Amino acid sequence: MSRKPTRPPLPKGSPDWLAAGMGHIWLPYTQMAVEDPPLAVVGAEGVRIRLADGRELLDGMASWWTACHGYNHPRITAAIRDQAERLSHVMFGGLAHEPALALARRLAHIAPGDLAHVFFSDSGSVAVEVALKMALQYWVNRGERGRARFLCFAHGYHGDTFGAMAVSDAEHGFHRVFADALAANLTVDLPRDKPSLAAYRETLDSQGDTIAGVIVEPLVQGAGGMLFHDAQVLGLVVAEAQSRGIPVIADEVFTGFGRLGHLLASDAAGVVPDILCLSKALTGGALGLGATIARPHIFEAFSGPDLAAAFMHGPTFMANPIACAAANASLDLFDSEPRVAQAARMEGLLEAGLHPCRSLPGVLDVRTMGALGVVELDDLPFERLIALRRAFIEGGLWVRPFGRIVYVTPALVMEESDVEHLCNGVCLGLRGN
Repeated sequence: MSRKPTRPPLPKGSPDWLAAGMGHIWLPYTQMAVEDPPLAVVGAEGVRIRLADGRELLDGMASWWTACHGYNHPRITAAIRDQAERLSHVMFGGLAHEPALALARRLAHIAPGDLAHVFFSDSGSVAVEVALKMALQYWVNRGERGRARFLCFAHGYHGDTFGAMAVSDAEHGFHRVFADALAANLTVDLPRDKPSLAAYRETLDSQGDTIAGVIVEPLVQGAGGMLFHDAQVLGLVVAEAQSRGIPVIADEVFTGFGRLGHLLASDAAGVVPDILCLSKALTGGALGLGATIARPHIFEAFSGPDLAAAFMHGPTFMANPIACAAANASLDLFDSEPRVAQAARMEGLLEAGLHPCRSLPGVLDVRTMGALGVVELDDLPFERLIALRRAFIEGGLWVRPFGRIVYVTPALVMEESDVEHLCNGVCLGLRGN
């Protein structure tokens, strides 16, 4: 009989609540038998995380890219407090409230083209699930059955729920263990050159009558390796599918809200996807909220006297008023402060700050786009991954590499001196490890 592995001990001085709870918590993306226990956080302000032992860490990740305005922005906090005192939640079936309808109108305004119909959920993965179901039922409602597959791209990542996993790259991503349980879809390379463009076109032509939609991460494939492609590639993806009447789903859960130097990455290519997914920075990192936005021709396919044609999906906490209030406050900040310009300006700071990493052994590439900086290594074995994470913490940074990638996604408001400190710390950590 195998023996239960001994977990790494908690650091001395850990708060009682951490010790009491660790035996009952299951952490994400963590091999809990051997990885270090989580750091005990007691507060966060601006671009810094405050630990229970008194240390502060400069956050280079903005909490998985969500806290675009920094932590505890007073305008978002005030909106949350005010809304909680008036209406914390009400079911969205048969009832409506101002924060959700105001947010829907604003999202339709900032979305490209005629994207106008907003369906709320509570996370990015669920926003993608909603988009997939919309695309599938769109064809059924039009009387065309048999379109049950999606065309997706190598190295893509769209979330951890089953539909989202099925359109992600299981071979190169996190979901290999579930491969036998996932729906079969079509995976091709992004059309970066003539051979890959020809393969993409051939798949659309030969399998078109089985494809419900094409799903893509505009400009950056995030968790699949922080891989970049240019606006022309995105334009080809969209144009080739739409010219054949196949809907395109743009997953902007990561790329939306200024991260890449545009409010939405789709704007950079001037494309209008048929369905758009948003989450993460939607509320400024304060609360979970997802939005799936459809164009009129998608929405209208669900209209009619037959209940069976309606979209039968409804997360219990969809359009939560507090989350919608936070999102409206976040959009107010995008309207009143130069967030997108800050992200665009940060690209140069990250490029200059991470440039010294290019000369380090084992570094394959350094690349930046907007407020995203990436150092790609030739290899990052598990032991070195853990050592790097520890080194960054010891250097006063919160940076969490994955795969072969060390990346930073700072809050868009991070000042130049802090960006320089963050980049120097990354380079020092890599040099010493």
